[in-house]
Amino acid sequence: MRSMFLRGARLALSLLAGAGLAACSTFNSASTSVAGIITPYKVEIVQGNFVSKEQVQALQPGMSRQQVKDLLGTPLLTDMFHADRWDYVFTLKRQGVEPQSRRLTVFFKNDVLERFEGDEMPSEAEFVAALSSGRKPGKVPVLEASEESLKKFPAAPPPADATPSSSAPLPASYPPLEAPGR
Repeated sequence: MRSMFLRGARLALSLLAGAGLAACSTFNSASTSVAGIITPYKVEIVQGNFVSKEQVQALQPGMSRQQVKDLLGTPLLTDMFHADRWDYVFTLKRQGVEPQSRRLTVFFKNDVLERFEGDEMPSEAEFVAALSSGRKPGKVPVLEASEESLKKFPAAPPPADATPSSSAPLPASYPPLEAPGR
């Protein structure tokens, strides 16, 4: 009798587990249809250094490593096995927009820029325009107070202890910062 009870319990648990799995797949398909209406917020992920077309145009063979670093910033990838190669990789992932990825590789010979190669880089203006596309422009607040709005507030009285600092002469020497040793 006990074995029949155990078989029945196993069968019931198996059926319950199967129903639960079937319900999960149904819930997943229902949640994807709801996802078109309600989407969770996804953080923008920006990695690497943005290198513009203007920066690439300023690169000249014969530049030192420091000059290249001043122009492009610190490289994202430096390889100890390829010390004469710096990789600048820029990745931008935003919600509702295709991920952007750009790469520029700089090659040195005897610590001097020999050549560079990589993707076509956008200009700074093109990059800023791409960042602002897809966003709804909001109302820009007025950032300057007019004379009329300033008249609403009373003028602040001058502080009572305001004394000109030029009346007291500066000391010739200052006391030591640390107490003398005993």
